[in-house]
Amino acid sequence: MTSLRMKTPQPQPHPHTTAANEPFKLAPPLFHARCVACWIVSAILALVIASFATLGLALGEFFSIEAAQSMGRFLAEFGSPNLKSDFLRQVGMASLETLAMSALGTLLAVVFGLALALPAARLSRPGALAVQAILNVLRSIPELVWAALLLIAAGLGPFAGTLALALHTTGVLGRLYTESIENADPGPAQALVLQGCGQGQVFWYATLPQILPQVVAYALYRWENNIRAAAILGVVGGGGLGQMLSFHLGLFQMSKTATVLLAMILLVLAVDWASLVTRRRMA
Repeated sequence: MTSLRMKTPQPQPHPHTTAANEPFKLAPPLFHARCVACWIVSAILALVIASFATLGLALGEFFSIEAAQSMGRFLAEFGSPNLKSDFLRQVGMASLETLAMSALGTLLAVVFGLALALPAARLSRPGALAVQAILNVLRSIPELVWAALLLIAAGLGPFAGTLALALHTTGVLGRLYTESIENADPGPAQALVLQGCGQGQVFWYATLPQILPQVVAYALYRWENNIRAAAILGVVGGGGLGQMLSFHLGLFQMSKTATVLLAMILLVLAVDWASLVTRRRMA
C-alpha cells in the first residue's frame, strides 16, 4: 500500500518583503519627516540663488582686463615695502602699542568676566537673568562699534581701543566662564558648604581649581582674537598699527602700507605661536 505524502504549502512572501524577509524601504511621502533635510537644503540653495540675483554682482567687470591691470599696478607698488630705519622704528612702537592694547584688554576681560560669571552661573539665584542679559549686550556689540562710541568720552588713542576690547571680550569670556562653572563637579563645593565655608571660599578652593585650565585656555584664545581686533580698531582712531594702516592707506602710500601689514601679520603669527605652545604645555 503506497503512502501518500501530502505536500505542505509553502508560505507566500509578502508583497512588501524580500526573499530574506526584510521589508522594502518605501519612498517617503513628499512632506514626510525624512524629507525635511531635502527641503532645508533646497531652501538654502534658493536663498543663495536669490542673493546672487538681488545683489547685482558685476563679475564680468571683476574679471575684466582693466581690473587685472589695476590689480597688477597695485601689487607692483605694494611689493616694495618701506624699510627705512625711522619708519621701522615707528612701526615697532605701534606694534608694541597694539600688543599692549590686546593684552590689557584681555586681562581686564578675564577679571570682569569671572566677576560676572559667578552671579550668572545659576538661574535659581536672584539677578542671574539680569547679569546674563548684561553679558549678552556686551558681546553683541562689536569691538569697532564700542571703539567708535568710546572715542566720544576717551578721545583718540589706545585708551578707547583698550576699553572697547575689554567690554566686548568681557561679554564673551563671561558667557564661557558661566558655562564652565555650571559644568563643574558640585561635590567639592557642597562639601565646603557643609563645613560652613562662604561663597568666596567655595569658589576659590572648589570651583576655580576645576575650571582654571578652561579659564586660561579661553583667555589665550581671546587674546589671539584681540590682537587682530586691536589692529583694526585703529581705523576709527584707536591707536596702534590700525591707525597707521588707515593713515597711510588713505594717502595711497602703498610702500608704507605694505610695511604696516607685514608687521601686523608677524605680530599675529607670534602671538598665535606663543598661545599654541602655552596651551599644549598646559594640556
